[in-house]
Amino acid sequence: MRGISSFERGVMESAADAPMLARTEEWARVNSGSRNLPGLATMAHMLSHAFAALPGEISLIDPAPVRMPGPDGRMNALDHGRHLCLSVRPQAPVQILLTGHMDTVFPADHAFQTLQWVDPTTLNGPGVADMKGGLAVMLAALMAVEAAPGAERIGYDVIVNSDEEVGSPSSAALLRQVATGKLAAFTYEPALPDGTLAGARAGSGNFAIVVTGKSAHAGRNPQDGRNALLAAADLALRLKRGSGTGFSCNPARIEGGGPNNVVPDHAVLHVNFRPRTPVDEQAADQLLNDVMAQIAREHDVTLHRHGGFGRPPKPMDAKAQALFGLVRQCGADLGLSIGWRDTGGVCDGNNIAACGVPVVDTMGVRGGNIHSDSEYLIVDSLAERAQLSALALLRIAEGRFTKGAKA
Repeated sequence: MRGISSFERGVMESAADAPMLARTEEWARVNSGSRNLPGLATMAHMLSHAFAALPGEISLIDPAPVRMPGPDGRMNALDHGRHLCLSVRPQAPVQILLTGHMDTVFPADHAFQTLQWVDPTTLNGPGVADMKGGLAVMLAALMAVEAAPGAERIGYDVIVNSDEEVGSPSSAALLRQVATGKLAAFTYEPALPDGTLAGARAGSGNFAIVVTGKSAHAGRNPQDGRNALLAAADLALRLKRGSGTGFSCNPARIEGGGPNNVVPDHAVLHVNFRPRTPVDEQAADQLLNDVMAQIAREHDVTLHRHGGFGRPPKPMDAKAQALFGLVRQCGADLGLSIGWRDTGGVCDGNNIAACGVPVVDTMGVRGGNIHSDSEYLIVDSLAERAQLSALALLRIAEGRFTKGAKA
């Protein structure tokens, strides 16, 4: 470990010795898909017990209300699990935020539910990389820092939400509230298998467009109907054609319709946009408004949009580059090569950065094939990434990263 003091070396050893693999396996055996409320409740209880080893106050926060249209176009409440919050030393001179999520993309009825070893250093299982391994890394790093002299200089909030994989609709306001004013933030999404971090991120907007037409007999008087399904399909095609270099558009599904002998009078188009910059986000929003107006006029239907741009674009500004630089130097001192690259993926790091807080949002384990039944964790990266986080936290506490830091 080049450039590591004897004091720091002791903290690194403590971080590496934490039972991270056992925790990851225990947590990954619990199905906590974003819509599996009993599984999320179990995970919240387990995480509350584990994070109680840290000082401070733990609470489980009720999700904010969320409503979205169902297949019939009617607005329905969407239930989410509670979010874990931990606040430690809110009066300390250095204040940071650490975030993660307890939910996975695998619902309770998904076939992918078990763990298996691919080889002696690679564990396959639901959420092992995204991000139950990351949560184990976060906890190990914090416990190592707490055991070190000088820990009283750093205060932190931990948020582990239950809905990140569906866009954090019930936790976005909580994240914004807690992030505001923080010096820096770490989020424990997985790094790439070679350790590369995500740098700048595109934004993301999810929309449900409810189309209301007029039903009629498909054989006797179809001209009297207004086909909502056809209008939704036309809308999807025009939005896709309108996307370009600044933003992509993915029409994901159309719900609605009915018997073959009835002109369908309702449909719902679900669509996602990925803008690269705030200007691109405005362009995508304008495209959606313009095309909806065209469809309404040409198909003689009514349209209502629901949803929004829940993940703002995350640029690599000077503050972000400085924080990445600190992490890179910590990696170099540990013998790790830390690089980063831009990505079209999104996470809570987008929302944190929108609060003016620099964030490195791939401080979790090395792994790959996330969101599939081939998801895997490189087990050696548990200790490696816990040491990286602990060292970065120590150096932030020592004042090596400030509000005016430059790359």
